[in-house]
Amino acid sequence: MTNETKVKIAHLAGPTATIQNSPPLVTSNKARLKYGLPLRANPNGSAARFDVLRAQRLAAPAKVYVECFSAHPLEADAAPLYGPPDGYLDAKGVFNKERTSPQDKPVFEVELNPDDGLYPLPYMARQADGAAWEEECTTAGATPDQARQGFYPDGSRSFEEIDRLSINAAGLGNAISAIADVDFYRVLPTGGYTRGLAHAQRTDVGEGDIPPEIRGKDFYAYKPFHLGESPPRPSLARLTNATRRVLDTGKYAGAIFTQGSPQVEETAYWFNLLIDTTVPICGNAAQRPHGELSNDGPKNLTDSVEYIASRVWADENGRNRAGVIVLQEQRIFAAREVMKMDARPGGYAATGGHGGVLGGMGYHGAAVLHYLPALRHTYRSDVNLSKIPSSVPVVRIDNGRLMRADVTIRDNSGDLLESAIPSVSIVKDGSYTAEDYFDDASVTEDLTIRVEQKLRLNRLGGFVTEGLSPYGSMTSSVRQAVLQRAIFSGLPVVRVGRGNPEGFADPHPYFIPGSNLTSTKARMLLMACLLKLGSLPPAKDPDNPTADELAATRKAVAAYQAIFSTH
Repeated sequence: MTNETKVKIAHLAGPTATIQNSPPLVTSNKARLKYGLPLRANPNGSAARFDVLRAQRLAAPAKVYVECFSAHPLEADAAPLYGPPDGYLDAKGVFNKERTSPQDKPVFEVELNPDDGLYPLPYMARQADGAAWEEECTTAGATPDQARQGFYPDGSRSFEEIDRLSINAAGLGNAISAIADVDFYRVLPTGGYTRGLAHAQRTDVGEGDIPPEIRGKDFYAYKPFHLGESPPRPSLARLTNATRRVLDTGKYAGAIFTQGSPQVEETAYWFNLLIDTTVPICGNAAQRPHGELSNDGPKNLTDSVEYIASRVWADENGRNRAGVIVLQEQRIFAAREVMKMDARPGGYAATGGHGGVLGGMGYHGAAVLHYLPALRHTYRSDVNLSKIPSSVPVVRIDNGRLMRADVTIRDNSGDLLESAIPSVSIVKDGSYTAEDYFDDASVTEDLTIRVEQKLRLNRLGGFVTEGLSPYGSMTSSVRQAVLQRAIFSGLPVVRVGRGNPEGFADPHPYFIPGSNLTSTKARMLLMACLLKLGSLPPAKDPDNPTADELAATRKAVAAYQAIFSTH
């Protein structure tokens, strides 16, 4: 395949991504023998049979001799089908072109060069004090300055290892580069350059230096576990803006976004709502780190490359008709419905009970779509970035009174401001809430505090309540009363059923029924709606709204409801 027939793809490195993570680099026994260190044994104390090999680069050419018929136990069985060896090694290990004795070993002579790419080799590195590396940290529970990173700063290394070391069903490699040219972007990465980096590709689609980066601000990894960080709400603006800039270049036939396996479903749906693009975005994750036993990430990534290249997603005008997808274990999930159920390959399912698996990848990679989303997405979404205004009304408390005033949510370049990302909380409801007979007002204290906190933030905000399935109704009337008061204070509240509802939340004049969405997906859609519509109009007295105020709230809620019914 020539470069002219390859597709061009953007890889977007997202946070806490196991698919962009490596098992700890542990000092090999070969190094331990060389430096006089205790050998690494098996967990039961027995001697390790083999050294682990890790992909590394040669610093200089090396000549090696490979024993003939050692690639497979039955190669020698077909010996008459093979050509002659390059030569023979005698008992002293001397190479000769011709056999000098019956004991000589037939071999292939191979010149290994740095330009060949990565090779699996023993890991020879030690700590600065000469001790062996046993995990990411110098010692268990070490401080950040005494910890290495297992997560990659972008996707380039894992993609290179897939091309170099992974083998397809035909016995071939280059599973990605044979089909696509990939550019790598760090939209909200898992690994960071704590000492900085010169001349790196940036998320603004340019080149430049990277200053020293800080864990928990510039990059987000969950290992070492005691140093783990997840991205906060404002970082969603960075992620959205960077993704928009990459795709707005028009250079790419599609994009692959990688994130932690429990979170990729939420970001995929956010992209489905916010990113105004006609090309596909494929979300990928993994349950096992890159290079671990039976790791699932490489197949997910190569399937996404093949999905984008197949153009099975394109309508008659070349636009993406499937929306954002999550492609896991050869199944193509719609972003709205996909949900992680278990921490194992194959641990994803479609929620809502009415579809969500759009198609799949064949054994040899052929992409097939059997179904298409009926709801709005990407360039058809009513809440994508091109349809979000530069300012919206936000409710706040001013001298004890509820006021609604416009605040800026996008800057002059069209980027979302970090302060604009709405503060939406999920409230889970269950049976047997009251501490005594009849409704117990004491069970409302936490909700009351959360409502008051949101009103003092001067920020877009709301609630999603996860109630009875599928109706979304709450079992406690006093807790529901607190949330109804929040509605008349300007904070929209969405109702969904608990867990994975397969039916639809009941209509309500003031609460927004969240269809068959899970609470986490309803939260993303409510956040997008707030960016489009702003806060609800507050009543002068939220406990006693007037008839006109009730009508104004119903009208505002209907605008929200129209979006929830179509996205």
